[in-house]
Amino acid sequence: MNKLFVSLVLVSLAIPQRAHAFCGFYVGKAGAELYNHASKVVLVRDGKHTVLTMNNDYEGNLKDFALVVPVPTVLVKDQIHIGDKRLVDRIDNYSAPRLVEYFDEDPCERLKYKNGEADFDMLLGGGGPATPKPDAPAHHGVKVEAEYTVGEYDIVILSAKESDGLETWLKEQGYQRPAKASAALQPYIKQNMKFFVARVNLKEQKSTGVNYLRPIQIAYGSEKFMLPIRLGMANAKGAQDLLVYTLTKNGRVESANYKTVNMPSGMDIPLYVKDDFAHFYASTFEQAHKKSDYRAVHTEYVWNSNSCDPCVDEPLTPDELRGLGVYWLDQSGNNAPIITRLHVRYDAEHFPEDLVFQETGDQENFQARYVLRHPFTGKMECTEAAEYKKSLAPRHLQEAKALAQLTGWNSADIAKHMGADAPPASDPWYKQIWK
Repeated sequence: MNKLFVSLVLVSLAIPQRAHAFCGFYVGKAGAELYNHASKVVLVRDGKHTVLTMNNDYEGNLKDFALVVPVPTVLVKDQIHIGDKRLVDRIDNYSAPRLVEYFDEDPCERLKYKNGEADFDMLLGGGGPATPKPDAPAHHGVKVEAEYTVGEYDIVILSAKESDGLETWLKEQGYQRPAKASAALQPYIKQNMKFFVARVNLKEQKSTGVNYLRPIQIAYGSEKFMLPIRLGMANAKGAQDLLVYTLTKNGRVESANYKTVNMPSGMDIPLYVKDDFAHFYASTFEQAHKKSDYRAVHTEYVWNSNSCDPCVDEPLTPDELRGLGVYWLDQSGNNAPIITRLHVRYDAEHFPEDLVFQETGDQENFQARYVLRHPFTGKMECTEAAEYKKSLAPRHLQEAKALAQLTGWNSADIAKHMGADAPPASDPWYKQIWK
């Protein structure tokens, strides 16, 4: 039986798979479930220390699953853990783009009232580099450096001298390789990186009592703050979505080798969007991605993990943050990390290099946030009521314009959905053409 060969970003390289899901009042969020091929990765970074949690959203026969990840060094067993899928979902929900709504006051009423340092070595198991297995000669230039069983995964750490040899070794071990595997593997071999290969131990998986693959979490030290995405593009069909949630001490995280831009945010949009926020945000992201020539990394959220405004969920607890690898928290949860949520839609043409990151000192808060403002509809008995009512028409026009600019949706369709709030048909706005 051939095995399925899967890259770091957990996009199937052999058969289709699907990502599982989907001061004011928070009314909606747009998480990873919006995207059919969205992978979720949590990166905790402090200095040269990294804790990486990879969420497995694989669907299919478990005996056909395998994960191949380039890593900077040979990992000892205590550097490999089983993560908690609930925590990955928590940070996704907590940092998701959001929709909030406000309600106008009665205009007549306005007249009346003019987070200690911890030991990173604990995550590393206190061990140094793994000792190469004795009697493990290189085969096709491939050497098995270490083998472990962790949770439901059988794990092999490989080194290789050439990509053709590694591809041959994978073939002989029963792995189904993508057509461009050799070319995709070669850059990592040139960098002297190792290869972390995990497959499901069916007996151990059955004993877990869960019907999904739990995340894999690895901790390691490296000067490189990066994610290898090229391997996942070896025979991918079309662009893929990657959501990266970073937790750092000092500030937001940006890409060091691609342009990083904030998502458009803070606009007032028509009230009807409330019923279809997921469609709205998917279109907004596509427009932003298009305007960046499909080459930018998009920031969707930056905030200290112990606060938010508006909050879509309770802040992550110190225990939850430690579960994701934030090892420097003390017992009181002091020194809470900065959460950065980055959204990358990538393909081989527009993202020819792996993602390289850098932590900045910027702690300015940001979130992809969109606003609904409900007009006051009660009885108004004052001279200012007429002026207030007159102000609503230009306000609705600005909301319609903002929605068209954000999403690229047709102006006439927007007006149709707005109903009585739509700008008059004589307004020049209707002559705008959105493709």
